[in-house]
Amino acid sequence: MRALSRFALCGAAASLAMLGTTPPTRAAEPGLELPAYSHAYEPRTVDERGVWMEADEAERGLRDSPLRIREAGLEAYLREVLCREVGADRCAGVRIYAMEIPGFNASMMANGTMQVWSGLLLRSRSEAELAAVLGHEFAHFELRHSLTGFQQRRRATDAIAWIGLWGALANSDTSFTQNIIARGIYRYGREQETDADLLGLRYAASSGYPASTPAEVWKNLMAEEDASAAGRNQKSKQKYTAGYFDSHPTALNRSIYLAEAAAKMPAGGDARAREYRAAMAPYLPRFLAAQIKRNDFGGTEHILQSIAAASGWSPDLLFARAELYRTRGNPRDLQVAAQYYREARAAGYAGPELDRNLGLALLRNGQAEEGRQSLNAYLAAAPEAGDAKMIRALVAN
Repeated sequence: MRALSRFALCGAAASLAMLGTTPPTRAAEPGLELPAYSHAYEPRTVDERGVWMEADEAERGLRDSPLRIREAGLEAYLREVLCREVGADRCAGVRIYAMEIPGFNASMMANGTMQVWSGLLLRSRSEAELAAVLGHEFAHFELRHSLTGFQQRRRATDAIAWIGLWGALANSDTSFTQNIIARGIYRYGREQETDADLLGLRYAASSGYPASTPAEVWKNLMAEEDASAAGRNQKSKQKYTAGYFDSHPTALNRSIYLAEAAAKMPAGGDARAREYRAAMAPYLPRFLAAQIKRNDFGGTEHILQSIAAASGWSPDLLFARAELYRTRGNPRDLQVAAQYYREARAAGYAGPELDRNLGLALLRNGQAEEGRQSLNAYLAAAPEAGDAKMIRALVAN
């Protein structure tokens, strides 16, 4: 599964949040009743204890990772969104770790650990979109998919080993039987994804967020994938029918059945887009910088235009767009990048790196005198910068 387009990338990390007897605290609309839930659960079986031990070790890695975003209460905000989506009773025992990784992903582990990647935060346009993804991952957790997946894989491995031994003894062909086992596993994965989609939709409809949002997430991801392919002069990689060994429903299928199910539920209310933009504003430059490093011109341009469509071309967005064109580096790109740098400055971008990168783009495009002027402006603003010696050498040449 591609990290860009599947928010169940770590559906392997799903779930031992266990079904118990405590009713949800929120009043549910008729037809939206959620399963009874208890967060006070301890693993009982050998399989459960093994999965939890692995999850505890992985959580220690997340907690101490240099990629973890610790500033300004981001993780607390993510918890608020999750709790609004699934309810305070369900989210009470969850620990959330925000990770600076530009792929589109969130996941949960069996011990109640959730990680959220910066690529998801960059692409989400509202709290409702973020909540739809978090709710889907929590649904994997609540439905105990990591445990059942582990048991399925273990049984299949045992069966394949047994068939291999029998085949060696009987001199028989085992490939057909092995394919049947593998096909069953992958089909089961699709069923898990669908179950998590639909339970996640019930969270969304019960939360007050618009019920149509989960379907919109998949439409947005398909549009980005198409833009990414176009940027590489490739045909769209969208799949409209799940293949023999595909473990997930296609994005198109998911958007369709989620939209159909949402149409039968209360419409919901505010997506809280304004609140989401305000919460993400301090992190937007670093999220954009990480995305540009992915070398995905078409996909990144699509993301920039999507953000700008909602909030306008801010100084940060204009600077990121300039960086995107400068990174691709065709002569016409360098000319366009220089224009976007100037627009970013006019819009209020004040970082000295603008003059440095504008100067580098101009020098690379043969505009030596203007390029040196920009580099000198950078050196005047940041004389002790780590790259100041290299920039002085460029100016001298």
